[in-house]
Amino acid sequence: MRIKSRGKYYDELNVGDIYEHAITRTVTETDNLLFTTLTHNPQPLHLDMEFSKSSINGTTIFNNFFTMAFVVGASVSDLTLFTTIAHLNYEEITNPVPVRIGDTLRAETEIIAKNDEETENDCGKVWFEHRGYNQNGELVCKIKRVALMLKSEHAIV
Repeated sequence: MRIKSRGKYYDELNVGDIYEHAITRTVTETDNLLFTTLTHNPQPLHLDMEFSKSSINGTTIFNNFFTMAFVVGASVSDLTLFTTIAHLNYEEITNPVPVRIGDTLRAETEIIAKNDEETENDCGKVWFEHRGYNQNGELVCKIKRVALMLKSEHAIV
């Protein structure tokens, strides 16, 4: 039997469930350099080691958008692959601890709310709280976002 990997449908997601995503990543100077330059961000905190040494962080720190992209991206295969209709909103993004070169990141997602009253019959809104941690267990990123998720009876794959 062949089974195609997919995320979860609206009706498979339960408020309070926490998914610990298997993907982890030790981030490198190259990751930071490529992401920062691809996004045209000239911030010396991300690109200039000498400048960064004299900053409050004492070292080069990662572009927060990289961290956010990793934390959300790590959740896709578990939660939204082929089952999301649309990303609707980021409601809150926090980065309480900076990510540094050599940190190893992991992510988890909690289902914090659901509502299908304002949507079409084939889908519903799901509120996700994505959290990213470094190798010391420190919270480096927290994102609350809303997505429109397909219901299983309307599956397309």
